[in-house]
Amino acid sequence: MTLLAESMPWLQSAAFAVVIPAGVHREEESNRGVANLLCDWVQRGCGDYDSRQFVEALDNLGVARGGGVSASHITFSGALLAEHLGSTLGIYADLVQRPHFLTDEFEDAKQVCFQELRALEDDLHQQAMITLRRQIYPDPWGWHPTGTPATVEALTPEVAQQFYDNWMRPDETIISVAGNFDWDQLRDHVAALFGDWKAKPGQKSYLGSKLPEYVHIPFDSSQTHVALGFDSVPVSDPDFYQARAAIGIMSDGMSSRLFSEVREKRGLCYTVYASCHSLKEQGSVLAYAGTSTERAQETLDVMLQQFNELPQGVQQDELTRLKARFKSGIVMQQESSSSRASSMAGDWYHLGRIRTMDELAKTVDEITVDTINAYLQKSPPSHYRVTTIGAKKLEVPSGISSSDA
Repeated sequence: MTLLAESMPWLQSAAFAVVIPAGVHREEESNRGVANLLCDWVQRGCGDYDSRQFVEALDNLGVARGGGVSASHITFSGALLAEHLGSTLGIYADLVQRPHFLTDEFEDAKQVCFQELRALEDDLHQQAMITLRRQIYPDPWGWHPTGTPATVEALTPEVAQQFYDNWMRPDETIISVAGNFDWDQLRDHVAALFGDWKAKPGQKSYLGSKLPEYVHIPFDSSQTHVALGFDSVPVSDPDFYQARAAIGIMSDGMSSRLFSEVREKRGLCYTVYASCHSLKEQGSVLAYAGTSTERAQETLDVMLQQFNELPQGVQQDELTRLKARFKSGIVMQQESSSSRASSMAGDWYHLGRIRTMDELAKTVDEITVDTINAYLQKSPPSHYRVTTIGAKKLEVPSGISSSDA
């Protein structure tokens, strides 16, 4: 287990993240959704607290908290007054090491998972992006944390506890803290709370298949959801910020190319965006547009045109606007203990080190039109994957294999 901490003595608050390598990529086809269920179940009683007492204890400490599952991790996080940091970490030490695992609470957690699945049924935007990730990343890295109705229905307390035994472990776990604290006290307190947490052997994850390059999901609607993606570099790659800047010029703000060309000039869609996404060893660009059935083909065509034209070069005025947005983000991170705790954990996972605010600012300063254009010449957008949800299947570039879902 690794403890990361950065003092922000000008604040009266502190924030933490407990990041455990028990994410979706540890699942198998037979237990999809188990990490998501486990994330809820362990919060329903642990240590000396039953489910209600757990909630009341954190509420009494004023902890703004959250828990979630990604491809790589289960994460529990919180922000609070600095004076309550020690007590709060004590509760989370119980959560990860001494959950009650009561059967009746398991059924309640399972019902929450079903509610999340039902919510996804009505969110066609998210369905399109979920499918797109499965086209780019191999199973289980591309799976969504919610699993499927069939796999969640099949989950049992024994299956969830086995997943906990295999993967909820100190090996590769990160505890990240930022805010107003004393380092010596924090280090000693965390050692006392987590020092007896036993390492476990775990198991080897597997790599499965991907979905075809074009997937159309028929849906009787006047709207069509278009998701477009392609391979890119992960955060750990030296070129990541060149790629991030290129996609920022495409999508960050109302002056970006996608917003201007697809929405403002042509009025093709009600929303359009693109973003960089990164696993530890693989990255991608994920883009989306929501449009009408009649304009869906033109929307896809213009999105592809904009990405294909990107290697022709970016302009200085575009980069100037983007850098202003980047630097605003860095400044805001300096003022937020929650943002800093999260970014430190991400740095450690992806890079094995923590970047300072000064280093991030220097990285942004060193991005130029020439460095972005050189990257785009070397790594132009290509090998597109497309998902559409709507009444009509669209025409996609030649060479893209397709299927109907």
